[in-house]
Amino acid sequence: MEPTDSPDPFDWLDGEARRREAAGLVRALRPRPADSALLDLASNDYLGLTRRAEITGAAAAAARRWGGGATGSRLVTGTTELHAELERELAEFCGFEAALVLSSGYAANLAALTALTGHGGLIVSDAANHASIVDGCRLSRAETSVVAHADPDAVRKALDAHPGRRALVVSDSVFSVDGDAAPLPELAAACAEHGAALLVDDAHGLGVLGDGGRGAMAGAGLAGAPGVVATLTLSKSLGSQGGAVLGPAKVIDHLVNTARTFIFDTGLAPAAAGAALAGLRLLRGEPRLAARAREVAGELYAGLTAAGLTAARPDAAVVSVRAPSPESALGWAADCRAAGLVVGCFRPPSVPDGISRLRLTARADLTDRQIEEAVAKIVATAPPGAFG
Repeated sequence: MEPTDSPDPFDWLDGEARRREAAGLVRALRPRPADSALLDLASNDYLGLTRRAEITGAAAAAARRWGGGATGSRLVTGTTELHAELERELAEFCGFEAALVLSSGYAANLAALTALTGHGGLIVSDAANHASIVDGCRLSRAETSVVAHADPDAVRKALDAHPGRRALVVSDSVFSVDGDAAPLPELAAACAEHGAALLVDDAHGLGVLGDGGRGAMAGAGLAGAPGVVATLTLSKSLGSQGGAVLGPAKVIDHLVNTARTFIFDTGLAPAAAGAALAGLRLLRGEPRLAARAREVAGELYAGLTAAGLTAARPDAAVVSVRAPSPESALGWAADCRAAGLVVGCFRPPSVPDGISRLRLTARADLTDRQIEEAVAKIVATAPPGAFG
């Protein structure tokens, strides 16, 4: 077929790119080197385990034994003895009857939300929930009621407005932008009053909250409770990759049979499963890590607020610092990097309240000197309007 002079069907993308640039919202990939002299307060490596020899050694050993990939979906050839071992130990450690490992925390949320609801059902979702929860709600075909952030009374009103409906209340345990914790006991009480199920994404709670880092659900006394399901990620505190759903055995069996992001996705690579299992065992053997991560967050918060910056009081390991504008947040993060410190930068539309922030992640392996250094660099590079 001879080429035609028809216009490029992707010409419209040029206009989208110009609009992003004008709004200061251009995102770009920044490959990091294997070794860096920069102080990292941007990753989600809360316990500092990613580079521990036990983690990397377990990943290498698993790859050598089981291969570089899972070779297929979990229901075909993608389940190894390693996956089953990880699921048993995750469930036991976190206090649930059963667990199911998926390729990411994102996939875990999509699996739980789509398989446990559906057409005719109701989902009540916190307005500040993670994007994976938002997407899961959209894909579920259930009616979704988005309620005010961390407001159990708003949840009750939403459930009251739909009596008799099969309902699921969903919330992050720790919200990834400001680092505040959900009122889990109150949410569970609202669910119990209305016969609704509770789904909690504990991505930022595992390894940081609860006795020895067993997670927010254990900390709230809800682990293993009837009608309660948790999702989590293996890529933060456990220093690996992947996600999981934890709950009653009948829930996990239902997901195995119906959750599309489990059935049709290639299983988690053995190296990641091995690394996650090693991370879980390190956490179990060093329960002090969880408390140290919270201590570091508290020290960062205290230092920044003492200097006059506005920061959200952390309930776990995330500390957010307000910036005057999206442009100033971007410049602030760049200035921190130039000073030898890597921090996260959240701007609209990633933050639904429109407030731009620096996002800092506390790590259990940070020394007091590194904490002081990080605070000093953030304060020294702060833009006009960031104080007070």
